[in-house]
Amino acid sequence: MLYIRNTSNDPYFNMALEEYVIKNIDPAKEYFILWQNRPTVVIGKNQNAIEEVNLEYVKENNIAVVRRLSGGGAVYHDLGNVNFTYVVDYRPEFFNSIERFARAVVKALEKLGIKAEFTGRNDITIEGRKISGNAQYLYKKRLLHHGTLLFDSDLTRLSSALNVKPQKIASKGVKSVKSRVANIKEYLKEDIGVEEFKELLLKYIFEVEGRALIEYNLTKEDIENINRLRDEKYATWEWNFGTSPEFDLVKSERFDGGELEARINVKDGRITELKFYGDFLSMRDVSEVEEKLKGLRYKEEDVREALNGLNLKEYFGGITLDEILKVIF
Repeated sequence: MLYIRNTSNDPYFNMALEEYVIKNIDPAKEYFILWQNRPTVVIGKNQNAIEEVNLEYVKENNIAVVRRLSGGGAVYHDLGNVNFTYVVDYRPEFFNSIERFARAVVKALEKLGIKAEFTGRNDITIEGRKISGNAQYLYKKRLLHHGTLLFDSDLTRLSSALNVKPQKIASKGVKSVKSRVANIKEYLKEDIGVEEFKELLLKYIFEVEGRALIEYNLTKEDIENINRLRDEKYATWEWNFGTSPEFDLVKSERFDGGELEARINVKDGRITELKFYGDFLSMRDVSEVEEKLKGLRYKEEDVREALNGLNLKEYFGGITLDEILKVIF
């Protein structure tokens, strides 16, 4: 097993790196990566990003949103969180087996004086509190297994970033199971930083695997290809939001200008149907606005641009553009 040292904190690059390793780097070898993201919400492959993420909060706090290759629930990453990735030959007994891949993590924590255990379908816990979630992705005869490790993460931000807005959403996506979480650092007998933790973890993981710690250095060509994948896939709205499953959204708000309710159907990230209801004072038929928004990406910037060209007072009375957008999003 070779170690790929990754110092990037860019979530889009890091997702691209995982895909590149499993699909393009020598399949005769097995690989291990430790990595960290700047503040980011990472959503599962089959999830509805709009349902899982508190979009207003992540925008205000400059938190990235990125979709990963594997399934499972939404998770929050920051520089207090350490992620680990295995890319290995696929064996049927490995699929959905957290123990095979997380046992080294548990052993490493034991060496640091912490008793952790496997629980549920994909968690590692300490005293019943979740410190790690795991997921997998299968490509041909290769398996990617990755997991999080909450070391010294901002748990307040974690909770806020994953809070769903108070609106009714009927989704075909997978809903997150939000468990009680904790930081590993709370349980350490000696105070160490995240970098020291990473180095100890790396050392113990290769000891448990019974492998010499040998590094694979990404070539210039590797990095160019990863960056291309980053730019063309993982950093795009189409991948992170456009692949969200079809859903129906109903939201209403009361403003000084009256009550406004929006009912929206979105498929493949685009508005397919939209109806406005409410007691606002309209001078024109609001269906003209609805027709103008159909087919647009379900993205605030696109809708704002379309509405900017209209005399909204004629359609919505005293309800402002920002208030309309608040109901839609």
